[in-house]
Amino acid sequence: MMESGLRLTVDGPVARVVLDRPEVRNAQTPAMWRALAGFGQALPPEVRVVVVSGEGPSFSAGLDRRLIMGETVEGEEPLLSLGAKPADQVHAEIAAFQAGFSWLRRPEFVSVAAVQGHAVGAGFQLALACDLRVVADDARFSMREPALGLVPDLGGTQPLVQLVGYSRALEICATSRWVEAGEARELGLANIVVGVSELGDTVKDLTEALLAPLPGAVRETKALLLGAADRPYEEQLRAEREAQARRLAELLGSLG
Repeated sequence: MMESGLRLTVDGPVARVVLDRPEVRNAQTPAMWRALAGFGQALPPEVRVVVVSGEGPSFSAGLDRRLIMGETVEGEEPLLSLGAKPADQVHAEIAAFQAGFSWLRRPEFVSVAAVQGHAVGAGFQLALACDLRVVADDARFSMREPALGLVPDLGGTQPLVQLVGYSRALEICATSRWVEAGEARELGLANIVVGVSELGDTVKDLTEALLAPLPGAVRETKALLLGAADRPYEEQLRAEREAQARRLAELLGSLG
């Protein structure tokens, strides 16, 4: 399916999201975010891995710069026009934008970002929305929003802190500096760094490895890990017991 600068496909247990605006380094628009949210809502239950990538040499240069500069792009109003609307309407519109990213955290599947070239602003946040990041050695990350007088508002702040810690996350955001692929690996932003020519095969190998365990085991494990930081230890132990009881019952049922 082609929609709003995206290629969205489902092939059995693997869904793919390809940002397909290479002429503008896969710059994003609110229409793309709405399409992403709809795609996430419509995923069939057999999907176990979602791969997110960009067409061409860049993952994504972030929000289409013309929208930041006050232009209308493909019917989308300039970003700053939101500032003239009532607060509850602004909150609702941003929540709709965030939905295009937050579905990638759901425990039913594992999401993988294949990142090369630029991952800036919304592009950085899209990579952060994914569970895993396979990064080409030419990748460069930057959280540009503060440099524009804005904040990262597409769900990227929490996973960034979880991955690199508060102090480093603040430094990366407040300076809007570039984080190169090697540093991304050292900080924990990148799970794997490979040559550009190896990116596709590495993502394919990782996808196959993620599909090997039983789907229920991966789903329950992801849910446990997602909630671990927010639960007291005793509650985490209880969550593990409950998850294991469900797994044992399902495995026993499959034998019958």
